[in-house]
Amino acid sequence: MVERAARFGDVKRRVLLSGGCVGALACTLLLAVPARAESLPQALVKAYQTNPQLNAERARQRATDENVPQALAGYRPQIAASLSAGLQAVRDQLPGNVIQTATLKPWQIGLTVTQTLFNGFKTANSVRVAELQVQSGREALRNVGQGVLLDAVTAYTNVLANQTLVEAQRANVAFLKETQAITQRRLNAGDVTPTDTAQAEARLNRGLADLNAAEVNLAVSQATYAQVIGNPPSQLRPAEPIDRLLPRSREEAIAFALREHPAVLAAGFDVDVASTSIRVAEGSLLPNVTVQGSVSKSRDTDTTLGTFGTDQASVIGQVTQPIYDGGTAASQTRQAKEVAAQSRLVLDQVRNQAKTAVVSAWVASEGAKIAVSASESEMKAAEVALAGVQKEAAGGQRTTVDVLNAQQDLISARARLIGAQRDRVVASYTLLSAIGRLDVKTLNLKTPDYLPEVHYHQVRDAWQGLRTPSGQ
Repeated sequence: MVERAARFGDVKRRVLLSGGCVGALACTLLLAVPARAESLPQALVKAYQTNPQLNAERARQRATDENVPQALAGYRPQIAASLSAGLQAVRDQLPGNVIQTATLKPWQIGLTVTQTLFNGFKTANSVRVAELQVQSGREALRNVGQGVLLDAVTAYTNVLANQTLVEAQRANVAFLKETQAITQRRLNAGDVTPTDTAQAEARLNRGLADLNAAEVNLAVSQATYAQVIGNPPSQLRPAEPIDRLLPRSREEAIAFALREHPAVLAAGFDVDVASTSIRVAEGSLLPNVTVQGSVSKSRDTDTTLGTFGTDQASVIGQVTQPIYDGGTAASQTRQAKEVAAQSRLVLDQVRNQAKTAVVSAWVASEGAKIAVSASESEMKAAEVALAGVQKEAAGGQRTTVDVLNAQQDLISARARLIGAQRDRVVASYTLLSAIGRLDVKTLNLKTPDYLPEVHYHQVRDAWQGLRTPSGQ
């Protein structure tokens, strides 16, 4: 019996060392970081530069910029040239039954210049609408950028957490395999019953199933990472929360969101767009004043054969006052007023949503801090409990199932700690996004910031040209 007990104590010490590996896995994963590992800021830079959703939104904004030169075209003259030529047979019957025939080759060339002098302020208001649409679009672009960066943070931390969880589950499976082997040897020696081996085998199969589930989740998160960041993940560095960039109180966070969040600012510009559109619609009821100058030269166009050619030049002023158009302009004005009322309600709704998002993000961030602290304490206690149960089992005071239960408590605590650490990082970035400051400048990312105003100034006063500033 003494020899058997000594042998049992020796194998239990080996199991204890295996279980200790699971407990120390966090330190191992945090410290053993390869020199070429990718950090979270580097992943955010890649997403900011290459994400298709963000690049598509930038293209949309560049298209919106073109509304301004289109509106400014209303201030400029419209110039049109015309040219016509043909072949015409003429047969004139003159008094005294005199027949005169000719084959003409008529042609005419002309140039017409039309300048609008007044159109009910439609041009000025249309330019204002276009400029407000550009400002609203810029805020919408900034909001999409926030969403892409937050998606990148989530994808990064998911891969990191799932990688850590897979390693933890692998260590757990190694522990369970050794426990099952030890139990089988003890069964052969007559120290335990078949029930103990069945329990060890059942826990091993559960561990294998948990490992498979962790590997599946890792594969899914890696695919999502490649979609958002633009390349498959390699070795990732641990991600840290960004508490230094966050407001000090919930009230301060709400104030930041209502003042700076791009969705709120975009909704405010949309209100201005809708209000100015009312004046555009009302302009259809006001007079329209234009002046038109034209010159033309024609030859062989007189079918009476009385003249050979005609040269003309004219300047004509025209004033048009709409009197009744079937109610179209009135309906458009009423419609614009309803759209303006809708946009004001949408602004209130967006403000409420921003406030709710801040409160939710703040509570989640504070809760994540508590969860991490509690999970760390739980895991430390679970490690101590496993070590104690193993020692007691070596002395014959605990059974195999007690060791298995303690190991299961440890791996569950480790999984909760991994999830809490992941939630802690994501919650801090979510709060920064909720207040409207999740951007390249605030995060101090090492990449040039995309400046939409550069393209705007390139095209705003362009009078002609079919190519975009990028050469397309």
